[in-house]
Amino acid sequence: MAWLTARGRTEQWGTEPFSGQPERVAQVENYARDFLVRVAEAPGGAVAGVCVLADEPQEFVPAAGEPELYIRLLVTDRALAGSGVGAALVADARAEAARRGVGLLRVDCFAGGGGALARQYERLGFTPGATFSVERPGRPVWPGRVLEIRL
Repeated sequence: MAWLTARGRTEQWGTEPFSGQPERVAQVENYARDFLVRVAEAPGGAVAGVCVLADEPQEFVPAAGEPELYIRLLVTDRALAGSGVGAALVADARAEAARRGVGLLRVDCFAGGGGALARQYERLGFTPGATFSVERPGRPVWPGRVLEIRL
């Protein structure tokens, strides 16, 4: 959040840390309780990144119409940018999908900001899919993009 805010990119998640938003705290607690959470560790044991995997997307994402593994959340420590943490977490998600016998791995992301985040997922092997919008009362519409990897 601080990294995005420092660059003036507040449209994705706003400016307030998730830890200060009760609804976001509850979301993270739900992820930890209800989904598969993978944690990448940096040398020394610090958290380098987190990936949350589910059998289905969030309610605002168009359904795939087939079994899938869905990346609900993928975040990495920006201090480790370029070190391959995100790529390692995506590789792990691909392996998990294969282990489950699922032929589709999908993720959604913020499509604003000139599409920079979607292009990062494309560099990780995803191909663009559907676009969608999330209505947020009192706030601008959140533009989204679904990306996928066929296994």
